[in-house]
Amino acid sequence: MKIVILSQNANLYSTKRLVEAGEKKGHEMLVLDHTKCNLVIEKKKPGIIYKGNEITNIDGVIPRIGASVTFFGTAVVRQFEMMKVFTATESQALVRSRDKLRSLQILSRAGLGLPKTVFSNYSKEVSQIVDRVGGAPLVIKLLEGTQGLGVVLADNQNSAESILEAFNGLQARVIVQEFIKEAKGADLRAFVVDGVVVGAMKRQGKEGEFRSNLHRGGSASIIELSEEEENAALKAAKALGLGIAGVDMLQSERGPLILEVNSSPGLEGIETATGKDIANYMIRYVERNAE
Repeated sequence: MKIVILSQNANLYSTKRLVEAGEKKGHEMLVLDHTKCNLVIEKKKPGIIYKGNEITNIDGVIPRIGASVTFFGTAVVRQFEMMKVFTATESQALVRSRDKLRSLQILSRAGLGLPKTVFSNYSKEVSQIVDRVGGAPLVIKLLEGTQGLGVVLADNQNSAESILEAFNGLQARVIVQEFIKEAKGADLRAFVVDGVVVGAMKRQGKEGEFRSNLHRGGSASIIELSEEEENAALKAAKALGLGIAGVDMLQSERGPLILEVNSSPGLEGIETATGKDIANYMIRYVERNAE
């Protein structure tokens, strides 16, 4: 098979592992920088030009689209779909997952546990917003933030109101969420491929840090999910239409609470923590679905 990985950097761990896993199974693996693809829109003959060459005879695509280039990256994925090529992450699912507000609305409708969350249109009633999520401490997140950037913990009522007023003044859209104290600065990442949790890890923030992201100095260890946690991860991925997903959730007194569903989850942390060949699961997913 001929499989394309859409990635801006062929040297990234996740990209290299996917190439390695695919070649190990005898597939021809191509890494294309989606930001350098030119899309040809023609009646019943959609095409993609990359570095002067037309991309043809592709069996499957694994998108690794960065958040900063979601718009064009999604267009490239959609173009492959128009060319009747199987994509491991569908374009519409990618769009849904990148819109934090929309994804939370979808997860809520699906009946999944979530931290209490408020989104407003630069409301001046900041004290009421703080009260609606149970008061301080609380977490304030930029809608465009990734990897823990743009996430602030407000320790008390005054700081929470001041931070919200500051963001409102900058016209920066944020969501306000309750702080889950019993999580103790840790979260769970369940890696879902084709309706199965193929690996899970617990990420612990470094001392004094409430964010558990590995990019922020957190540590990861293998964990066995409870049945409730596994079901929540699978239901979240399905609700957003993602065949491949990293589902982040908190352990709380009222059960698992979904934080976010990542459509391009990194492989380094999960493979290191679990010792599993997650890249191989992804290649097998493409094999089962590509024509």
